[in-house]
Amino acid sequence: MHQIILIIDFGSQYTQLIARRIRELNVYCEIHPWDKLPEDLKGIKGVILSGSPFSVRSEVAPKPDLSLIKGQIPLLGVCYGAQLLAQLYGGNVNASNTREYGRANLSVVDANARLMRNIPLNSQVWMSHGDSISDVPANYKVVCSTADVEVAGFEIENENTFGVQFHPEVYHSTDGTQLLKNFIYDVCECAADWTPNAFIEESIEQLRLKIGNDRVILGLSGGVDSSVAAVLLHRAIGKNLHCIFVDNGLLRKNEYEEVLASYQGMGLNIKGIEASELFYTALKGLSDPELKRKAIGGVFVDVFNEASKTVENAVWLGQGTIYPDVIESVSGTGGPSQTIKSHHNVGGLPDYMKLRVVEPLRLLFKDEVRRIGAALNIDDKILGRHPFPGPGLGIRILGEVTKEKVKILQEVDAIFINGLKKAELYNDVWQAGCIFLPIQSVGVMGDERTYENAVALRAVSSTDGMTADWCHLPYEFLSTISNAIINQVKGINRVTYDISSKPPANNEWE
Repeated sequence: MHQIILIIDFGSQYTQLIARRIRELNVYCEIHPWDKLPEDLKGIKGVILSGSPFSVRSEVAPKPDLSLIKGQIPLLGVCYGAQLLAQLYGGNVNASNTREYGRANLSVVDANARLMRNIPLNSQVWMSHGDSISDVPANYKVVCSTADVEVAGFEIENENTFGVQFHPEVYHSTDGTQLLKNFIYDVCECAADWTPNAFIEESIEQLRLKIGNDRVILGLSGGVDSSVAAVLLHRAIGKNLHCIFVDNGLLRKNEYEEVLASYQGMGLNIKGIEASELFYTALKGLSDPELKRKAIGGVFVDVFNEASKTVENAVWLGQGTIYPDVIESVSGTGGPSQTIKSHHNVGGLPDYMKLRVVEPLRLLFKDEVRRIGAALNIDDKILGRHPFPGPGLGIRILGEVTKEKVKILQEVDAIFINGLKKAELYNDVWQAGCIFLPIQSVGVMGDERTYENAVALRAVSSTDGMTADWCHLPYEFLSTISNAIINQVKGINRVTYDISSKPPANNEWE
């Protein structure tokens, strides 16, 4: 049983980042919505209150009962969490004259405060708030300040309760990890025992106890999550794991053959199913993105269901669900659980299949999945693979999907992705892909006037896909790729590059 840090979520965009930072310190943590806290707090070594889009001054702001936590368990409030700890216990929180957002520097640091150990004067911190703590209760001691925010951090005397107005979990807080270390290790006295090898050993043991001699069916996609889930299950139950890899005709160039060969080389019990024509037929005449997703998902379910019938006495459905999916599905701020399920690894399987679900990765973030995969000796080609949407190229072709458009986009995509690898830029990009645009434009090729299709290249940098910035790829590289696409791919005479960030734009176009 691992020691647990409980993160109480008030709807902040940074809550998952807090959890990831703690996991990176090899300490296990869980996120719970503020209105769905665990009844049993036994085993919880510390609690962190997240930020929030709400103002603590609002009548509708979340204000949970902390009587069983404050003073009983080490407690750290971050931004809204710090303001809540001030307001609920006799302090004052007022609206700031101006919204305090962005970088600031600590002008005062109490080096003797446990929370502030090894944090230097002028350390950069990230602010994101419209309210400020103007007065703290009598037994609260200010431990750090900025030029504009006097109460940037506090501790309660003779109590393991702390608050910071800034976000230590954000990359721009340069000593934020040190602050979290101070809280996690020094105050909470956590052991750093949440490691890949420990997770693998514990998971294999638990999976064997849970599954026994039953058979498991797993839909593989070629992506990181399903691949790591498959290898972990394979380690636990061997040949009782039956993997299915469906070619929907919307994969990247040669991907079906290459991925299938990779899986077979890993010793997995896998069956490949070529079903592209079924998907093309279902997509005929459809241009609405949601209708295309539903058509792809519907055909997948049918194909997967037929394939599963060949596995006698199957009891379990393996899925590569990861922790962000779990968090969103129980979100206290109305997370879109149904949307997430409809985009899941296998598209959401119907109840009539009567399979129980096993999710070996449901406690892990994406970067943890990669570390587990590395510890399982999974090939870097799979672990380092960019995220690829479940509906594949079907949602990277704007408008109706046809076999001809897919073939063109596969060629374009291959030139772009292989070009990134050749230029040693692939690992600098979180996700890259090409979009087939529903327009034609005039061009000149040789002495001939052309009227052909346009494509958009998209490359973003990110940590988890929740936010992303467009990649500033070298102009020379983009020029080379554009020339290669136009010269080598018949039907394309114009290449554009997408320089929008998320938000407001999504990583995918549909």
